[in-house]
Amino acid sequence: MEVFVQQLINGLTLGSIYGLIAIGYTMVFGIIGMVNFAHGDVFMLSAFIALIFFMLISAWFGAGLIVLSLFFVLILAMFFTSLWNWTIERVAYRPLRGSFRLAPLISAIGMSIFLMNFVQVVQGPRNKPTPPMLNQSILLIDSATYPVSISYKQIAIIVTTIVLLAAFWYLVQKTPLGRAQRACEQDRKMASLLGIDVDRTISITFVMGAALAAVAGVMYLVLYGVVSFHDGFVPGVKAFTAAVLGGIGSLPGAVLGGLLIGLIEVMWSAYFTIDYKDVAAFCILAVVLVFMPSGILGRPEVEKV
Repeated sequence: MEVFVQQLINGLTLGSIYGLIAIGYTMVFGIIGMVNFAHGDVFMLSAFIALIFFMLISAWFGAGLIVLSLFFVLILAMFFTSLWNWTIERVAYRPLRGSFRLAPLISAIGMSIFLMNFVQVVQGPRNKPTPPMLNQSILLIDSATYPVSISYKQIAIIVTTIVLLAAFWYLVQKTPLGRAQRACEQDRKMASLLGIDVDRTISITFVMGAALAAVAGVMYLVLYGVVSFHDGFVPGVKAFTAAVLGGIGSLPGAVLGGLLIGLIEVMWSAYFTIDYKDVAAFCILAVVLVFMPSGILGRPEVEKV
């Protein structure tokens, strides 16, 4: 029982990071129908941006105020990552929006490769470690055989995901920007005729997705304490899998899918073998899509005639 509870906490923590990245996938796909395969590398880039600013702030002001430093690092990482993604959308995606469907996909894959190699050249191929952060923990079950605890960084990651999901759900459902996004999702041409600035709405959506990826990048850095230039591919693929599993186009579905992928990985690693944890996650995805093609919380796509 103690092992199950501990792995449940670990799975929710990992799944929260996947869920934050998955929201970026589902928002972009919901509006322009394109899978932004560079989003995983944007997440990786945000982790490096956070690492650079954390080192600079620690060098200038000392490493004593960890929480305050992380707050400033989070704000700076969100700003610069959003600026990067805004530039990517303007340069790599917008000119191809009216082209054939494969053109933006190829451009996204090319941008992913560019970002990965750019970080490799600038930061080097080695893993970049950070000092331990928020390692204090709360003992939940005092067992002699297997004590169960939850660390402060795990609490921070789970709470941050819940707060951001609630905030973005409210933004999409209850604000003028959210109505514009939902209108563009249904019919971009009609939304433009009704006075909505479609290009601006899409750019803001990319910025929002990048901001969430930046939060995930900071949380990833805090959780693992190390980042590498190739850390965008695997989490990006798993986050995309989470978005499809939960129902691509649904914000709660993206987070739910992320939590499920995280739990499947962690539980499989604990009770079976770590070598096949990725296989287990993708097999569960295949089984779910056989019986629920739109995902768990997704809406069936209605073809317009």
